[in-house]
Amino acid sequence: MNRPWERTVHPIEQESFRRLRARLDTSHFAPLTRAVVERVIHSAADPEYATDLVCDEASLVVAHAALHAGAPVVTDVEMVAAGITRRETVCRLKEARSGLGLTRSAHAIRLAYEQVGPGAIWVIGNAPTALEELLVLDAAPALVIGLPVGFVGATESKAALRESGLPAVSNVSEKGGSAVAAAALNALLYHPLTPTPTTTEENL
Repeated sequence: MNRPWERTVHPIEQESFRRLRARLDTSHFAPLTRAVVERVIHSAADPEYATDLVCDEASLVVAHAALHAGAPVVTDVEMVAAGITRRETVCRLKEARSGLGLTRSAHAIRLAYEQVGPGAIWVIGNAPTALEELLVLDAAPALVIGLPVGFVGATESKAALRESGLPAVSNVSEKGGSAVAAAALNALLYHPLTPTPTTTEENL
């Protein structure tokens, strides 16, 4: 069985998390929420994500199990895919085409859904239109990590995601991006199926 949480953590990463926890108390978060919040903060060196992120622990528990059971992972852009380690992903942006009322990013989401069907984990860190398209597809996702960045459409698309009732990780502000979206997914990948830390990683 593939155990992505069994990895050797570099001393720089260990020290980075130590400093993060010395600066910011995250102990009040539930386990998976804490994992996501800490890794997103770590990826951006931005403690404000502790109050900007919106997570639901119950949804994360279900998504975590689905991820480790092999649920497909779809990304909106290759930069998000490049940041996700130890897991294959689907990104159809190269084949996508823009058209009347349809951005290339939105078309890529349509193509990906045709490929993977319901039950996937969607990681959107770049294009608000990709998130908007996902919300109209009735894709029945295991989780949507919706963290697109920008001044046009980003906050609105993330608000729509929260209003949809879908299991999700989002944030309130314009902030976001490929690195933080990938970090949120990696947090779930690196978190063990049991609460017992491994010998190579103390559940960073």
